[in-house]
Amino acid sequence: MDAAQVLSLIKGRRSIRRYADRPVPAEVLWELLEAAQWAPSAHNRQPWRFAVLADAGRKRALATAMGERFRADLLAGGLSVEQAEQQVARSVERITAAPAAIVVFLSMTDMDQYTDVSRQELERTMAVQSVALAVQNLLLLAHARGLGTCWMCAPLFCPDVVRDILEVPGDWEAQALVTLGYPAETRTKSRESLVDKVRWYG
Repeated sequence: MDAAQVLSLIKGRRSIRRYADRPVPAEVLWELLEAAQWAPSAHNRQPWRFAVLADAGRKRALATAMGERFRADLLAGGLSVEQAEQQVARSVERITAAPAAIVVFLSMTDMDQYTDVSRQELERTMAVQSVALAVQNLLLLAHARGLGTCWMCAPLFCPDVVRDILEVPGDWEAQALVTLGYPAETRTKSRESLVDKVRWYG
């Protein structure tokens, strides 16, 4: 693959929310995780962790529990019951209708530890950035393999719920959930001009 093909792959990736009723083979899911682990990371500590959900029951349990927290937050924020129910139903359906999902976590276990609060916050930011880079690798390879994906940040709002339902170690901090499957929709998107987003020196 040459540079033009790589750029075309990057530009062609879209967030896909509707999938065909077709399972994603386990070996493909493992390949995606392998791509993720080859992302750069701070100090090469590889703080990413993953939970793969190919089981419908587990997806439903997670989506339902997250939905309950989402509903409470929406109602506390002033939405009507009807509005809240609509948003929760849409969120649950997006997760449960996907043939597979990968929940993405970070762990600070292997990152540097500082007594200085400011430096510790920066260390955590480096871990978050590292995990995001890993997910981008995963999304791009999924696209190259003919899969659609959608990055959802909902787990950030209920990390305790995610940890409890998936029974992952206590140091695993939920960051995102990626739904994936073979696309049942096509989407086109554009990007804003770079002119106002770049300062070029030299």
